[in-house]
Amino acid sequence: MPSHHSPSRRAFLQGGVLTLTTATMLSRSMADELEPPRSRIGLITDLHYADKPTAGTRHYRDTLAKLEQASKEFAAKPLDFVVELGDLIDAAESVETELGYLETINERFAAISEHRHYVLGNHCVDTLTKAEFLGKVGQEKSYYSFDHGGFHFIVLDACFRSDGTPYERKNFQWTDANVSAAELEWLAEDLAGNQLPTIVFAHQRLDTADNHGVKNNEQVRDLFSEHGNVAAVFQGHSHQNDHREINGIHYVTLVAMVEGPIQEHNGFSILELHADSSLRLHGFRDQADYDWELKD
Repeated sequence: MPSHHSPSRRAFLQGGVLTLTTATMLSRSMADELEPPRSRIGLITDLHYADKPTAGTRHYRDTLAKLEQASKEFAAKPLDFVVELGDLIDAAESVETELGYLETINERFAAISEHRHYVLGNHCVDTLTKAEFLGKVGQEKSYYSFDHGGFHFIVLDACFRSDGTPYERKNFQWTDANVSAAELEWLAEDLAGNQLPTIVFAHQRLDTADNHGVKNNEQVRDLFSEHGNVAAVFQGHSHQNDHREINGIHYVTLVAMVEGPIQEHNGFSILELHADSSLRLHGFRDQADYDWELKD
């Protein structure tokens, strides 16, 4: 069964990497009982659900049982909302087949919480259009923002080609991921009008220049730094735990749920945002834990 990592493995990230002592973790736990977090958010990424045989390390059918494990852990403590960070489904050769994958996995994902947010991944729109995917999951837009519990949240969409064309119907190369000019303009306006500490959700990575990175992510990071309120970015796509701090902003890459057989692997997390300006990511199974103070 999934469980939190032990306290000795939890990483404390603030101007470096330190290990939290068991005593520190116990004091944090006692404090949580007295003053619960302002927000508790479930995070899952790269489920890649498909009714097809395992390919390499990707166990597509196991995702259903892995999501059931996550659902049970999420039910143990009330969540304000859940976020799926992209690639909810894997690619299919026909629209009908891919819509079938989406209906199957979203029925189970939707049962976790009434309040859900979907980040578009490249596999989500390999065969489908954005409108088809969003319509099926009941989400109006692919990028937007909202406030909750004293924090501002931004959902980004980097499923655009370099020429601004939206991904759909196998019209793109997955390495050509971009935030569109219109979205950049919207993002600048959104950040300028916000004074709250801000958390960003993305699929393709905003912290790396390799194939998993958004091609114009430096422009996105410049906007984050210019406006000063962005504390952390949570992303997926490269399927592995990673953390980088750039200009005081934490970029956290989460593990993919699809990787490995369910007997040995799974990955998901609960993000807690506290009134004392601390942020904690409680990872399950393969997912790392993080704990740090948000910048002033």
